[in-house]
Amino acid sequence: MLSSVKNIFKVPDLRGKIGFTLLMVILYRLGAHIPVPGVDFAAVKQLQATAESQGTLGFLNLFSGGALTQFAIFALGIMPYITASIIIQILGVVIPKLEQWQEQGAVGQRKITQWTRYLAIAIALLQATGLTFLFGRGGGATLLGGRQAPSVVLLPGFPLNRVLLVIVTLTAGTCLLMWMGEIITQRGIGNGMSILIFSSVVSSLPFQYYRILKERHFVVFAILVLISLFILVAIVAIEQGQRRIPVQFAKRVVGRRMYGGQNTYIPLKVNQAGVIPIIFASSILLLPALLSNVLPWHWLQNFVNKYILNNQNWLYVSVEALLIVAFAYFYNAIAFDPIKQADQIRKQGGFIPGIRPGRQTETYLAKILNRITLPGAIFIAIVAVLPSIVLRIANVTSFPFGGTTVLIAVGVALETMKQIDSQLMLRNYEGFLK
Repeated sequence: MLSSVKNIFKVPDLRGKIGFTLLMVILYRLGAHIPVPGVDFAAVKQLQATAESQGTLGFLNLFSGGALTQFAIFALGIMPYITASIIIQILGVVIPKLEQWQEQGAVGQRKITQWTRYLAIAIALLQATGLTFLFGRGGGATLLGGRQAPSVVLLPGFPLNRVLLVIVTLTAGTCLLMWMGEIITQRGIGNGMSILIFSSVVSSLPFQYYRILKERHFVVFAILVLISLFILVAIVAIEQGQRRIPVQFAKRVVGRRMYGGQNTYIPLKVNQAGVIPIIFASSILLLPALLSNVLPWHWLQNFVNKYILNNQNWLYVSVEALLIVAFAYFYNAIAFDPIKQADQIRKQGGFIPGIRPGRQTETYLAKILNRITLPGAIFIAIVAVLPSIVLRIANVTSFPFGGTTVLIAVGVALETMKQIDSQLMLRNYEGFLK
């Protein structure tokens, strides 16, 4: 292991890529602590003290690395781009033009990326406007934590010029993050957007573990650390787990040359959807909380405060788990199309041993996909609701190593290690992965 780490710094190109990536991450974390100009700094401090890490806005705060509760220039984080990417990917199934671009290779991918940027800017503008109006006039109290919180007014008097300044700054911060993510992908190591998300979700882990140690007895802290290690090992096993469907290609003669006759496989991951079902479920659960601040219905506000904002309530936990499982099936049905995959195998002269090409191959692939989706969906649902269960049982304010945090951290870390490993193997060095 140590020799592999030394080999990284022996390669000038790889050393430069890692250094550039670390520099961009440092700049990102610096921007996550610079407040937006025009807001009341004392109110920002009150917002930090009031907000709970596991509240409804804790999901958005997670992806901004704590910048949301500080109302920093990167308060929206990279979440608008993630949302735009998911929307474009889903629309690719129903819009023929997007599907055509997906089949055009690099040229089509550039067009999709450009439209993703436009959509991300529009989403960032809407979110910036909503957050500014919500917190600028003190209307976001019920979104802070799982209970009624004191009103926090970030823009006293709500002057128009300061409102526009805050909206433009938040939107520009998201645009800058998109540029930083893309330049990391081009000149650094790993996927830039994923690296920024990784730095956000792990930035608060040391402080949260230290707070648990100060709040509770050392025995409770040790038990939570052991639970965290168990979750880490389980997620690594699930993320690496896959069902390999064997595919054989028949031999064919073209001119004087013989082609085909090769054996390969289709890798179907157990957790093929990744963290996307959790994002969908959290977004759906956030809608009632937002509506309760707009609609003048007291019964809706009471219901949201009692069940939706209380993440330790069993109704909240059950609904979130069911939504995650449902969205996992929904996303997998979009990401992996058995009909298209079976048709592509048939056109290339391949077949699955024991399965006839055509309709039987489609049925077989769909059956395998449904079988491996269920355990993967149940697993990520358990991981997502585990913090709420631990909070209820252990009586602590937060459980840092659970849910979206660990799924993202493990996924990005594994993918980045694979890229570093391939760079080392390319230069005849021994890699990390055996």
